[in-house]
Amino acid sequence: MANQTNTLAKSEARYMRVSAQKARLVVDMIRGRQAGDAITILRGVNKRVAPSVEKVLRSAIANAENKSEDVDVDKLFVTEAYVNEGPRMKRIRPAPMGRAYRYQRRMAHIVVKVGERAEAGEE
Repeated sequence: MANQTNTLAKSEARYMRVSAQKARLVVDMIRGRQAGDAITILRGVNKRVAPSVEKVLRSAIANAENKSEDVDVDKLFVTEAYVNEGPRMKRIRPAPMGRAYRYQRRMAHIVVKVGERAEAGEE
């Protein structure tokens, strides 16, 4: 495969107070992009979870730098980015006539992995 990637570093944020569905809208924008471009995209996105995703991405880049000294940050790509559902907090809201309505506060686990793309000549 000419577009093969190897994952260098991973970062994850667990128990984020946002639903997984809403976080996936933002994470889908950066998957497969160059790390610098992904940060630029996240800066311009008007979603509440975007700064959190940017923080996770910057952490993954820093982890790649710490893992190996010969990493070129400009060549890093987002190899994997996904959001898993976390636990749900069950809450109760008062309702008319002494009743109670239950609702759930959702959480999400955000995972971002960065790596370098293998060149076509290296295979």
